[in-house]
Amino acid sequence: MAEIIQKDGTWTFDGDTVRIVPGKDKGVSLLRKALGEVAVPLGALAGISFEAGRRSGRLRLRLREGADPLLQIAGSRLGDSSDPYLLTVDKDRAGVAEYLVDEVRNALLLDQVEPGPVDRYLLPGPALPITVSAGDASVTFDGERIRLEWNWKTEESKSSGGPRTLALSEVEAVEWLPSAGLENGYLRFLTSRAPVSTPPKYDPHAVDLYGFRKDPLMALAGAAVVARLPHPRAAAAELTAAPAPGLTKAAITTPDTADPTSPAAASGGDHDALLRRLRELGELHQAGILTAEEFSTAKQAILKRL
Repeated sequence: MAEIIQKDGTWTFDGDTVRIVPGKDKGVSLLRKALGEVAVPLGALAGISFEAGRRSGRLRLRLREGADPLLQIAGSRLGDSSDPYLLTVDKDRAGVAEYLVDEVRNALLLDQVEPGPVDRYLLPGPALPITVSAGDASVTFDGERIRLEWNWKTEESKSSGGPRTLALSEVEAVEWLPSAGLENGYLRFLTSRAPVSTPPKYDPHAVDLYGFRKDPLMALAGAAVVARLPHPRAAAAELTAAPAPGLTKAAITTPDTADPTSPAAASGGDHDALLRRLRELGELHQAGILTAEEFSTAKQAILKRL
């Protein structure tokens, strides 16, 4: 077993799982402490690296796209201090870090783990129930319902309706954006009945974030919800494989194009069918049935076939 212990935390690898335990040092971010121990299965890894420096180095895990609900909502927008997959390593422990890197890389090669995207979450996300307070609200999620409760910083037009409760079945997507410069960040729960053009400051389905220390914790609340929504890649794959609502397969695929060996298919019948499918996906996106991310994923799949 490979193990490295630092102020930021402890990483261990037993051949199947990289286990990350956050440190107790006061410099460790609130997000890491709130997230707690993370067990990353080997199959969720795209790679690992160690960058040596003059005073300290950086040990970094790269996860496969779509494997972790936290990274699904946060992407690359988490700062280094809040990134649970980054460990600061003292100079005198560089050799230990390099040994752990070699062990993980060898296991990835032996298990022939593909580094590409996945269509299901391989990490469970933050533990439930979860309650986070930041910006102009508190968010509580128990696995079935999301409750937003306002505080003294909330705009009156937003708080006048009282606390807002959303069933998980109502939520189609979650967006999180950290504050940057003079621009506030937000956590927003998207539903089919709420306009996305409303600024977070006035949106009763959103939390307005001001750039304070607790703001990154809202990414955990969002990730807990995302982990229980359909995976965007799985949803996109189903949409590309199935006809649009109200259409039958016969309406999308004609008898000539159904057979890839037919003269029509050879002369571009499949090409025409894919173009029709692309238009149908565009209509679903415009109607609000598909999110922008789902539409983009499905579109890319069709363009590759073209």
